[in-house]
Amino acid sequence: MAPLLFITGASSGIGQAMARRFYDAGYSLALVARRTADIKSWADAEGLSASRYQIYSADVSDIASIVAAGAACLQQQGVPDVVVANAGISIGMDTAIRGDLDVMQRTFATNNVGLAATFHPFVAAMERRRSGRLVGIGSVAGIRGLPGHGAYCASKAAVIAYCESLRGELRASGVKVVTICPGYIDTPLTQQNRYSMPFLMSARDFADRAFTTIEAGASYRVIPWQMGVVAKLLRGLPNRWFDKLLAGRPRKRRIDEA
Repeated sequence: MAPLLFITGASSGIGQAMARRFYDAGYSLALVARRTADIKSWADAEGLSASRYQIYSADVSDIASIVAAGAACLQQQGVPDVVVANAGISIGMDTAIRGDLDVMQRTFATNNVGLAATFHPFVAAMERRRSGRLVGIGSVAGIRGLPGHGAYCASKAAVIAYCESLRGELRASGVKVVTICPGYIDTPLTQQNRYSMPFLMSARDFADRAFTTIEAGASYRVIPWQMGVVAKLLRGLPNRWFDKLLAGRPRKRRIDEA
């Protein structure tokens, strides 16, 4: 029987690229997104065999919705070998603006609670089987806070810490927890950024490296590696130097600027 990938945010960007990479490696797919018609159009265009994928409609910011999608996958396709909590949003915020607090709430509901809810249906079954990989998609933006990115940076820092906690909890179970922190990947999420994006990588190249990382069961990886070096250097900078370095940097677009 072919191994199974369950992945959220599969309607575009790195989710789609990762789904294709796993499919090419012989995996069957459980594809999850709100825009299921987009997934179906993509699967048809890519020539995916209908016998090797199922599409599930879910909003990861709604716990009941994503848990139900996981339960449906267990019933229809069985216990996945790999679960990738990829769905996420990135919107700029200004704490002085009341409406942006709602943006922060929505960001955490999607990027953090939604990630845990994506994993939830599968943890016990993977523990019983004593195998599986739970993959959280963080970001280098979770390593240091960037002006105008308060909600996104904080949410991705929380992804990194959460996955580290979960990894410790599952250490003796045979279930691996993998944290992947993308740098700048050329996707619809980044194409509206109004600042430079060093070491910009295609979604396909990212998917290749992510696949290798997940198959190896690595605990943590920054992709591309160059951004990992940059992140470590920034992490080590004294605050006064870090603040000076980012002075005047364009902020992330807020929701009413998109």
